[in-house]
Amino acid sequence: MSTTSTESAAQPADVPLVLGVPRPVFAAAAVLLGSFLVGFDTRLFSVGLPDLRGAFGLSYDQGAWLNTFATAPQILIAPAVAWLAATFGVRRVLFWPSLVYAAISFVLPQVRDWHLLVALHMVRGLLLGVFIPATIMIIFRNLPTRWWVPALAIYAFRLAFSLNTGPLLIGLYDTHFGWQWIYWQDMILAPIIGGLVWLGSPHEKTDIGLLQRADWGGMALLGSGWALIYAGLDQGNRLDWFQSGLITCLIGGGAALILGFFINEMLVRNPWASHKVIATRNTAIALLIVLSYTATSLSNSQLVTGFLTTVVGLRPEQIGWTIFLTSGLPLLVTTPLAVLLVLRFDARVTIMIGFLAFAIAASMGTGLSAIWGPWSFTPITLIQSVGQGFLLLAAIVYILANSDPKQATATAAYIQVIRLGGAETATTVMATFLRHREQLHSYLLGLHVPAGGAHTEGALGLFSHVFSADGASPQALLARSAASLAGLISQQANVLAYIDGFQVTFWVALIGLVLVALLGPAPPGILVPKPRQWQWPFLRPRVARTQE
Repeated sequence: MSTTSTESAAQPADVPLVLGVPRPVFAAAAVLLGSFLVGFDTRLFSVGLPDLRGAFGLSYDQGAWLNTFATAPQILIAPAVAWLAATFGVRRVLFWPSLVYAAISFVLPQVRDWHLLVALHMVRGLLLGVFIPATIMIIFRNLPTRWWVPALAIYAFRLAFSLNTGPLLIGLYDTHFGWQWIYWQDMILAPIIGGLVWLGSPHEKTDIGLLQRADWGGMALLGSGWALIYAGLDQGNRLDWFQSGLITCLIGGGAALILGFFINEMLVRNPWASHKVIATRNTAIALLIVLSYTATSLSNSQLVTGFLTTVVGLRPEQIGWTIFLTSGLPLLVTTPLAVLLVLRFDARVTIMIGFLAFAIAASMGTGLSAIWGPWSFTPITLIQSVGQGFLLLAAIVYILANSDPKQATATAAYIQVIRLGGAETATTVMATFLRHREQLHSYLLGLHVPAGGAHTEGALGLFSHVFSADGASPQALLARSAASLAGLISQQANVLAYIDGFQVTFWVALIGLVLVALLGPAPPGILVPKPRQWQWPFLRPRVARTQE
């Protein structure tokens, strides 16, 4: 941090000091459990969306909009949650929303009316957005300083772990319990979070000073602006981007609101999230590193699972255990290693190792072929687990080490904006990139399969020979053979598109390494290891003999 005082770092000026909390660790446990709930809920909803469409009887378009309506409210509320917790108290902000969230999660599987389904998902998304953003602030307020980095490690761990555990849980729910448990798991976890909050946080009085100088305009502009941009990004690939007037209005309107937010923060007397928070060189570059992380980590969260479902045609239950064992479980090892490195060495070293791991994994992914199965990705996912365990934790620690404790809520707001907005932007851009590359490769491959060509006729003849045992007519045999040949071309085009995707994540990892080289050392503080005098062991006896 920018001060060496433990007390000033632990208690930011805009966060009221709370005395007499009997079990403050419970409050920290509540928000950490809440971060896991959000991670698993978001991942399960995205992976299980095809099953949810069938269960609710929705069309493809309705399913796509349901995903947008369920997630956009999280972005709307997330930037302001840390301020709300500082003003109204943790208990008010987290306890009652957790109970309402559990009730809605219980009811949702019974709903079939489209409009009610959308309304409940929007309310549920708004409540879900409450759980994560206050995590960092509550960790600093309620835990001893020696536990800050381990607690931040749990906060970073849940993101990668939920991504790699989602397919497994979806498979277990579909096979053994039922799709309803995508919602009902939250019915169990949310009351536990509420109970921990009640035990670990006092009944705080509303901070009238913070309330009187509240920057309502800034919070409304930032949250609504990013929510509109998210909706445009989420629907852009499906509606062909700026060929759609709706997408143009959503993204353009959101950008205008974001611009209005920055103007508002420069003009108001008490800005809620002043741009000066991210104006320093180290903080600005570190936020770009977080964006680079969200993009290069797509090699794990989007490309591996996307290839196995799109090209190989496997369902979540067929890939869940493999992804969990080779990418999720290793995080239990790589995350503690990252904690040790961050505690003993400069966080920039850990960030660099993370980007190197992602670069190596992406480079290996360019050797992809159509015969790869789930276990073929084992070397890649093991290396990716190093990047996931190391990079995000070190980046968060570095950002907080370079931030002003007096601007704790503003820092938390910007971290949430980058985390949510960056992840959605990267995912959407990659999906669009894969679609366009598949179309390009399909066209180029098709040029080598001319109608009436010798090789084309030979391939059609082989397919006809295979299908002839069914006793179909010559016209039916020709149609089935042509469809099978087109399927092979489409499969190879998708393989080449995913190879291009791995190449993109490789170059993003290299950009991340360049950004690390531009970072300066963090100022001395609680989150920065003290310099150690160190010698090679084999030099020590020689030095001792010289002194004698």
